[in-house]
Amino acid sequence: MLGLELVVVLGVAVLVGNVVGQRLGIAPPVVLLVTGVLLGFVPAVREAQLPPEVVLLLFLPVLLYWESLTTSLREIRTNLRGILQLSTVLVILTAWAVAATGHALGLPWGPAWVLGAAMAPTDATAVGVLARALPRRQVTILRAESLVNDGTALVVYGLAVGITVGEEHLSMPHVGGLFLLAYGGGALIGVAVAWVNMNLRRRLTDPLLGNLVMILAPFTAYLLAELVEASGVLAVVVSGLIMSQVAPRIIQAEHRTQALAFWPLATFINGALFVLVGVELQYAVRGLGRADLQDALIAVGVISVVLVAVRFAFLYASTYLVRALDRRPRQRMLRVGHRTRVVNGLAGFRGAVSLAMVLSVPQTLDSGEPFPDRSFIVFVTSGVILVTLVVQGLLLPVAVRWAKLPPDTSVDEEHDLAETTAIEEAIKAVPQLAAYLRSNPKITEWMRQEYEAHLASVRARSAGAHDDPAVLQHQDYLALRLALIANKRSTVVRLRDERRIDDTVLRRLQAALDSEEVRLSGGATIE
Repeated sequence: MLGLELVVVLGVAVLVGNVVGQRLGIAPPVVLLVTGVLLGFVPAVREAQLPPEVVLLLFLPVLLYWESLTTSLREIRTNLRGILQLSTVLVILTAWAVAATGHALGLPWGPAWVLGAAMAPTDATAVGVLARALPRRQVTILRAESLVNDGTALVVYGLAVGITVGEEHLSMPHVGGLFLLAYGGGALIGVAVAWVNMNLRRRLTDPLLGNLVMILAPFTAYLLAELVEASGVLAVVVSGLIMSQVAPRIIQAEHRTQALAFWPLATFINGALFVLVGVELQYAVRGLGRADLQDALIAVGVISVVLVAVRFAFLYASTYLVRALDRRPRQRMLRVGHRTRVVNGLAGFRGAVSLAMVLSVPQTLDSGEPFPDRSFIVFVTSGVILVTLVVQGLLLPVAVRWAKLPPDTSVDEEHDLAETTAIEEAIKAVPQLAAYLRSNPKITEWMRQEYEAHLASVRARSAGAHDDPAVLQHQDYLALRLALIANKRSTVVRLRDERRIDDTVLRRLQAALDSEEVRLSGGATIE
């Protein structure tokens, strides 16, 4: 299949899968996986195999960068110990458990460890899509875990493949060096890319050029890290986290407005990853005989259970160990109940990184013989991804309702605090700014009254008084402003249709009206 045809097929699959998922109330990744399996019956689609390094470089950097930009660094600092435990200790334990299971099912130790390393990391894409119903703290921990644990898994994977093909040797100094290179090298490259990004963004006034730098940043970080065999995932994550902290001070409003239109669409289109997982499952089936297929199906079921069991065991064991060793009041404030741990246990989804790992397994050993059980590993990995996304994706909403987690109102409370403080200080600054700008006294008074009315509505809303006259007046004000914007938009369109203004004028006015509408509607920004 030609590249353009594949792009169109994947795009239509993403569109249809998301529409069907929304209408049926099913998580879109589940529908996209099933769509991919169905597309696998089309020979031209099934035979269009993208190189795994291309899959990683095209899809992952964008997804990881967006997750990093929108992840709370404060929450990561607060829960750093738990995140590090999940992204290192749990990854190694999971790889060992899956490797032992695979060996018990007949795999040699080398291929078994390859399978274990591929199955060990959770997937940032799946977590970001399927775990949004959870409170902010749980979502942050899950996202941070999935953003960091790929580095650990890739080191284990590289050792397993290298030892199997005869290229690597196992020793503590060697293993330690690989981990140091993966984490240290990835972090340093992420810092370097962020530094270049910051300096370029300060100097570039053209929003198109500035946002081009922003788009190139994650791909550059990932590529540079991979060239020195460091963790490309960690490089992108570090770069994104740094930019999330410094960008509000250096990025201009027009740049952010353009970026806001790009990132959600880019991450949405990357749902094609789930379609590719479904297609790969079809492809892997055809590489197995009937007996091997039966064994592989058994392995899929057993390993899926092992993944969940190991995650649950680790969550409970590490929790009680930390409680026994650390009894500080601050630590007690971070404790969660067993219902929350059950929800976290079901949120360990596997996805594109696991698939890309097994697809990058070499076809042959150094001796020229075929890599043992490669098709078996690819099928089991694809099958486990499918099972975890479908089964756990369907169970997670049920578990969230059962857990009856307390509503997380901290974001709304902090939003009200920030908005109130900003308006109060703006009102205090009105006389000084008006004097500096030599503003007309009538304009100054009008601006002060508008800000005071807005402040009164924010205070009433923060207090829960949604029927307060100030809130109702502000709602009426917004409704009238939005209606007037719609009226102005229809007017300029009519003038264009009557050929009294050019399309260029229409687009310029429409952009201004759109920005005002987004601002009044409470549109978010990034960076």
